[in-house]
Amino acid sequence: MNELIAKLYDQALVLESNGDYVCGELDPVKFAELIVAECIGVAVDNGCGDFVDIEHLLLKHFGVE
Repeated sequence: MNELIAKLYDQALVLESNGDYVCGELDPVKFAELIVAECIGVAVDNGCGDFVDIEHLLLKHFGVE
């Protein structure tokens, strides 16, 4: 898994503890929100206005081929 996506995944985990161990369950809505926020940040930080440029930039940012 791409390092950035793994970081976002970890941020979207809801952790629960029963005293003996901690387990986590992914909150898919939170995960999606984090990805969208990251995408917006990339586009804004790079001043992209052209769709093709944004697409290329986001694919590169998330390491998607």
